[in-house]
Amino acid sequence: MSLLELEGVAVSYGSVRATHGISLTVEEGDTLALVGSNGAGKSSTLKAIMGMAPVSGGTVRFDGVRMNGMAPSRVVRHGVAYCPEGRRVFTMHTVLDNLRVGAYTLPKHQFAARLEQMYAYFPRLKERARQQAGSLSGGEQQMLAIARALMSCPRLFLLDEPSLGLAPLIVQRIGELVREIQRSEKLTVVLAEQNALWAMRLARNTAVIEVGRIGLAGTSEELLHNEEVRRAFLGI
Repeated sequence: MSLLELEGVAVSYGSVRATHGISLTVEEGDTLALVGSNGAGKSSTLKAIMGMAPVSGGTVRFDGVRMNGMAPSRVVRHGVAYCPEGRRVFTMHTVLDNLRVGAYTLPKHQFAARLEQMYAYFPRLKERARQQAGSLSGGEQQMLAIARALMSCPRLFLLDEPSLGLAPLIVQRIGELVREIQRSEKLTVVLAEQNALWAMRLARNTAVIEVGRIGLAGTSEELLHNEEVRRAFLGI
């Protein structure tokens, strides 16, 4: 059984349909890139999994459990974490306080060890622990957003547009960190990203979302050599 299964998932915001029956599966320990243009439905798909978007049709299952209608707080307790587009750190609070927020489902006796693990992945956050999050650079804020999500010790990690607004060298480093953390923690990752080439090089499998539907899906290696994908999304 796949860890994550979406069957015909439709997301509607009032009369506006954001997705039109998304179906996909993700195996435990795998990485799936969701690529497509702005407004294609990538973020809505992640939010449907997280319980943050209204699912008007279809089914979301995580580890065999039907998640439709489940509150985001319960989704987190089931082992899913979400890093939002635009980072959304609490700018007026310290780095440490942001990490505390991410650990609200974690047993108190595990907090210190988990915090040190995040500091091991992101040493800059330890250096900045007492600073307000709003004083960090864009790259540091993205690292904080990732670490905050991972404080809950998830099995499934949803990453929404992590490269947005970041310099290429920082994007490369974010990718390296995601790989390192995934290997270390045996994470399953779903990555929604407009930077298709970077995302496809990071993920083993890719699904191309076009106007709320899965247009193409397969291994990233296969799709990197697909002429339609290269022309439409890679600019080559």
